[in-house]
Amino acid sequence: MDSKQIPRSIFGLLGQRLDYSFSKAYFTEKFEKQGLEDHEYRNFEIEQEEDLLRFRESVTYNPTTQTTNGKSEILRGLNVTIPYKESMLKICDHLTPEAEAIGAVNTIVIEDNVWTGHNTDVYGFAKSLEPFLPIAQNALILGTGGASKAIAYTLEALKVPFLFVSRTPQGEYCIPYEQIDSEVIKIITLIINSTPVGTFPDVEEKPALPYEHLTKSHILYDLVYNPSNTMFMKMGKVKGARVTNGYQMLVHQAEKSWELWNE
Repeated sequence: MDSKQIPRSIFGLLGQRLDYSFSKAYFTEKFEKQGLEDHEYRNFEIEQEEDLLRFRESVTYNPTTQTTNGKSEILRGLNVTIPYKESMLKICDHLTPEAEAIGAVNTIVIEDNVWTGHNTDVYGFAKSLEPFLPIAQNALILGTGGASKAIAYTLEALKVPFLFVSRTPQGEYCIPYEQIDSEVIKIITLIINSTPVGTFPDVEEKPALPYEHLTKSHILYDLVYNPSNTMFMKMGKVKGARVTNGYQMLVHQAEKSWELWNE
């Protein structure tokens, strides 16, 4: 078959503020190393939630587009990041039981114009947490966005009790930042920042916590990976806490995405 008749495989990332995204650099390098010249990974910056459906419709009705050099291309898979992981629940045609239970989608498999929503954040977080297991006590999840739901799902599976922390708490298991004092910190082992606070370029920002009460028995896990050493992590290190960023989680979830796209 003429190579021009074989569509170029397009993958991409949906979200906002994607200039410094991990996924594009990771997959571009992966495709180069594996010699996949007919594969490309792109950033699809979506301004607002209502634009998601327009994006979906544009690639649904034109699944195979023609480029200027005569080579066709087809969108085969997507990753989803802040702030659209929950929004994609109603954009996808099907959801895996895991994505439905979590209430967030971060990976989409596209086949014959059918979009299936998966959640690989659970796999990525669980794998990246392995060096810190077992968790001795309870956990705090800072933030209540799409990523926090995957974290909660994983902690439930590990039987680690947790509370969400939010500036606008809702529900029985969510508390305000102001409620975190020395007594709360004493009964906590793991604190996970699932918010974008501290992400480049706002590198001096950090979640509002009483860092002075941290000890070497604490673990601070920041889902932020740029910068690699966030202010949240630095404050933990000063008190002897073990710290990690979200890089390994991203690697594991990216590989799981690649596996799903190629099943």
